[in-house]
Amino acid sequence: MTESRREALAAPEPTTASSSTAGSNTTNMASPGTGEKDEAFSKLKDKFMNELNKIPLPSWAIVSIAFVAIILVLACCFCICKKWIFKKKNKKKGKDKGKNAINMMDVKDGAKTEALKDEEDAETGLTETEQEAEPKEDQKLGKLQYSLDYNFTENTLMVGIIQAAELPAMDMGGTSDPYVKVYLLPDKKKKFETKVHRKTLNPVFNEQFTFKVPYVELGGKTLVMTVYDFDRFSKHDAIGDIKVPMNKVDFSHVTEEWRDLICICTSGSCYFNNNSMFYWCLHK
Repeated sequence: MTESRREALAAPEPTTASSSTAGSNTTNMASPGTGEKDEAFSKLKDKFMNELNKIPLPSWAIVSIAFVAIILVLACCFCICKKWIFKKKNKKKGKDKGKNAINMMDVKDGAKTEALKDEEDAETGLTETEQEAEPKEDQKLGKLQYSLDYNFTENTLMVGIIQAAELPAMDMGGTSDPYVKVYLLPDKKKKFETKVHRKTLNPVFNEQFTFKVPYVELGGKTLVMTVYDFDRFSKHDAIGDIKVPMNKVDFSHVTEEWRDLICICTSGSCYFNNNSMFYWCLHK
């Protein structure tokens, strides 16, 4: 009995030994991994410190440089985020404003143009009403007095060029050398001209011209009377003309009237400057 009891008491000892052996084995298995990590970290640390020691600067300078670099990076990130946020806000505001929003650039441009106009008005010394009235005054080209009569027995149209008045000065001396050219449209077959009156703005012509036209055809004609300024060495300048449709004239009596001369420019309006004595056409 004593021997069997001794064997039973002695049996657990191998289990304890085996457990202690297993614990030592697990400890030995875990220790190599952590040891390698610690060695790698220490190597990196030593390498970094060696590189720092190679830099010819004190440690406080290196720390301050690193601090400034970090601040710069953070500032750049803040600016980028801020710009992105504001861009989103501006897009939302633009959508809320809609199509009827006022463009401030247009307002500024309008203010600039108005300011420029005010400066020009101040330089010329003219108000808006005076500037509007100025072209009307400049377009006065004078007037012409004429007479119309028709001889039914002879089928002739008699055109009398009586006189002109208030003609513009076409010459540098402040005068003109006017004469009148008379013809019928649309044929232009026969043209008449008055005598040239030298150096005058109010010529008296008192000349009469006769056109042989049947009364049946007279309604489709238009009488044209053009006043020219004679120039000996260049092309004669046309001052203005008068066009009279024959279908609107009452030939039961002699017609005599004054009419203003109209610019003969095909596209535009005549312009005459009394100060500089220049005359030309303003094209539209």
